[in-house]
Amino acid sequence: MTHRPALLRTAPLRGETTSSLICRIANRYRMEAKVLRLCWQWRNYPPGHDGGGARADAEVLLNAAGRQFLAGLCGVEEDVLARALPSWGQEDAKLSAGKDGVPAAAWRTGGAVAGPVAFGCRLCTAGRTGTAVRVVRYAPRWERVCVRHGRWLLDADADQPLEYLDVRGVPEVAAAQRRWTGVARRAVRAGAEPERVFALAYAVVARWWEQALHWEREVLWPRRLHQVAGGNAGTELERWRIVGRDAVVFPEVVAVADALLDPAMAELAWRASGGTRPRARGEDDPFCHRLGERVDRDWLGPLVATDYGGPLSGWRGAIVRGRRGSEPPGWRDDPWHLKREQQPATMAGQLRVMAAEAQAGGSGTRWRATVSAEHRFHITRLLDDAREELAQLRGAQSGTTAEVARTLLEHLSQSAELVDRAVLHTAAAAVAAGVALEEVAQWSRLPAEELAAVLTLGEG
Repeated sequence: MTHRPALLRTAPLRGETTSSLICRIANRYRMEAKVLRLCWQWRNYPPGHDGGGARADAEVLLNAAGRQFLAGLCGVEEDVLARALPSWGQEDAKLSAGKDGVPAAAWRTGGAVAGPVAFGCRLCTAGRTGTAVRVVRYAPRWERVCVRHGRWLLDADADQPLEYLDVRGVPEVAAAQRRWTGVARRAVRAGAEPERVFALAYAVVARWWEQALHWEREVLWPRRLHQVAGGNAGTELERWRIVGRDAVVFPEVVAVADALLDPAMAELAWRASGGTRPRARGEDDPFCHRLGERVDRDWLGPLVATDYGGPLSGWRGAIVRGRRGSEPPGWRDDPWHLKREQQPATMAGQLRVMAAEAQAGGSGTRWRATVSAEHRFHITRLLDDAREELAQLRGAQSGTTAEVARTLLEHLSQSAELVDRAVLHTAAAAVAAGVALEEVAQWSRLPAEELAAVLTLGEG
């Protein structure tokens, strides 16, 4: 195709995906995007959802000729596009196979190119471009609130129709975004990367979000969730808990990040651990009590104190080990290190699981289709607590015989009790889901009669 100057100038938006810009150009020329995309030679097929349909977070990588052609189409200099489009200039090995001078392109998903991808605010787009069209842009989770229009902009990688949530009725969400700017500066002054601080706080609060199903005194999150769901989540509570989670918990994420950067909180964690004379923490843990106050829940302390094995325990452990100097330098001394298995499930991932469970129809062929979220979480928590008990035995075999024996036996006994409870809860869930009692008894290495009696009494 011969390169011609653009008739209609289409300026890129900050952080926009290249694919989104191409769609907006097509809209200006009143063309279908798929027709305009014929101007490039494509090396692969566009990514789609498991159930069919195009992904909103689909991204485009262009070779040099392809970038030059796009610049001509939108009437904008390439250096302007390079500053606005995060994927600009990134190429792919598949593109190098094209002949020189031939515009070529390759599909990718945005998350694999330049980070989290979200929808843009259509009202803001209309104010800037004159057209209220869909925009997809790269945006971290601390930049998801359109303060002007009171919208929380959702991830674009999920197979669901919403682009935003209305958060005008929960002003604390927008306030948290304004507060994050100061927290990020504080992180930099403390020598920490704001992205890692946010990621850890997000993992801590997302874990609380799952636990909150059992929190009788929790009132803030249910109120916010119903608000962003249009007033009442109704019979779709499970779906709204997935779609609305990030917006609902955002104020607490910022509050926790701010708290973990506070030297006074690190000092509380150190004292609560016993300092140079380690001791097990109890429900009266002052650090957990103060953290509960920082998120406006003075009753939360005992619940956090008895939750072992999560990202918050990892942060505390790193703080304590760093002060004690009990291990060689390394990642274990990094309080902001977040294990992969502790990273919260994404909205897209949770919706895929939910769809798979719906297809299973409760047949019992899928664990998550027949075992409630509360029951699954309780089993996970027991296992995490058992791991934490065992982790505390690292380096414990030094000292007097009585001290070492007491430490080992107390923690081993506690972890064994937790594992036993996890076994019974898992067995109860399996039997309730329709698995034969004899098979469950064989797998758990318990006599069938004894297991049946325990489950009948409800002790599992």
